Amino acid sequence: MIRRARVWGLLAAIVVGAAALPAPAARKAEDGFVSLFDGETLKGWHVSGMTGHGSGGRWVVEDGAIVGCQDRPGNGGIILTNGLYGDFEVALEMNNDYGPDSGLFLRSNERGQAYQAMVDYHGGGNLMGVYGEGLSGGIHVRNFDLLETPDKIRVQEDAAFPLAVKADDWPKLWKHGQWNELRARVVGNPPTIHTWINGQKIMEFADKEKRHADTGSIALQVHGGGNFTRQYVRYRNIRVKNLSR
Repeated sequence: MIRRARVWGLLAAIVVGAAALPAPAARKAEDGFVSLFDGETLKGWHVSGMTGHGSGGRWVVEDGAIVGCQDRPGNGGIILTNGLYGDFEVALEMNNDYGPDSGLFLRSNERGQAYQAMVDYHGGGNLMGVYGEGLSGGIHVRNFDLLETPDKIRVQEDAAFPLAVKADDWPKLWKHGQWNELRARVVGNPPTIHTWINGQKIMEFADKEKRHADTGSIALQVHGGGNFTRQYVRYRNIRVKNLSR
């Protein structure tokens, strides 16, 4: 009975400890980072009327997250920060359905031209590779592919920046159906871009040509094509650190 009491006491302590974990908005701020999303409204953001045939997709706030989907079959778009950023690091938490194509846009303009930290969360897609959205040069740099389910990946052995995670260890890093942290840093122009997933560095990319503006918005995307009106992308705890001098 004494052992059982101790076990139940330990379980109770674990439950209480878990319940006491602070919500994203209450977490201790990282040095130099400021919040871009208040968890309740889209204040500080706007939907681009120059994407998605003028509507930019559907973007709302639900359960403390920015939630996006196509507003009609095949029609997506982007939502952007009102503020413009040059050299910066952005971090957020993501819990998307497995299917919609999304993206974290760095220095985006209203047309969605940007360096994109990829959030192509579907079979054949990739997370935190770098893509030149609407830019010259055919930039498409990745080191792994997602497979038929989000717990499986195929590592690209010949990648210029090798993935530091083995395919068998991917489920230890990435937890589908839970909130995972994505992070990207962009500095200079031509830019150097670094990305991370849950603290693990995923990609380093250095462009060799200036092909985009020095500053732009931070944007989130719902891609067009297909029918993803009932599958959703979700982002919360969005914050930025200005690295410009």
